[in-house]
Amino acid sequence: MKPVNQKAWLLILPVVLCVAFSAVLPLMTVVNYSVQDIISPERRVFVGTEWFKSVMRDEDLQGALLRQIGFSLAVLLVEIPLGIGLALSMPAKGARSSAVLVLVAISLLIPWNVVGTIWQIYGRTDIGLMGAALAKLGIDYSYTGNATDAWFTVLLMDVWHWTPLVALLCFAGLRAIPDAYYQAARIDGASKFAVFRFIQLPKLRGVLMIAVLLRFMDSFMIYTEPFVLTGGGPGNATTFLSQYLTQKAVGQFDLGPAAAFSLIYFLIILLLCFILYNWMQRVGQDAATTEGAAHG
Repeated sequence: MKPVNQKAWLLILPVVLCVAFSAVLPLMTVVNYSVQDIISPERRVFVGTEWFKSVMRDEDLQGALLRQIGFSLAVLLVEIPLGIGLALSMPAKGARSSAVLVLVAISLLIPWNVVGTIWQIYGRTDIGLMGAALAKLGIDYSYTGNATDAWFTVLLMDVWHWTPLVALLCFAGLRAIPDAYYQAARIDGASKFAVFRFIQLPKLRGVLMIAVLLRFMDSFMIYTEPFVLTGGGPGNATTFLSQYLTQKAVGQFDLGPAAAFSLIYFLIILLLCFILYNWMQRVGQDAATTEGAAHG
């Protein structure tokens, strides 16, 4: 029997060490803080699950969670169809395609705090292009004084910033579809909608799954843009989970509740991504089964 060489595991040792220092050790520190009342650097009292219970009873946390879920779902409902439409309208080949790709990707290169500053100026009614245009149309718009305006401004800002990512992913997925599918569709006289429904959309399932998960996780952790634009206001209209956590940990220096909330936050993201991933897998399998039955 040929002996198995286990020395290959040494090749992944640097990765294991990096993950341990960047993820596992900080996570264990957070777990340690979540079960203690840190009175001072020298005095700590074990409190068990008390912080978890108090955090779960926090009405501000519940409100931030509902706002966060509503915002993330709105992001997916807007950015995914818009990104698919943008990818379908982009040139497939040539210099025009390269130029359009560069233009589309520009917003992705802008830092998050700069994005918030841009829209902070853009939405002002005195010097901002959007704010001044809405004011001239007679629309009473104020992202600093109206909760609805602030929420929609943050949503519009996120759509502007991140829809190009969805478009680029979908564009790459479309370019990976073999020409033979399109040739067969032309022979059958299929319409553009039929080509999209039965060829492009099924072939984009894997790419769309990545896009949905990336945008959901990123939108669920949004912090910098709304913090710069509205500061979480007016009131708590744009105070999402990450900003609420920052207020707990940094603003109030409640390390125990903040650590407990961090773990709950982490588990919420994992659970929702797991549910979303399985739902998309089931939808894709059902679509493939229906398509196979139709061809059969």
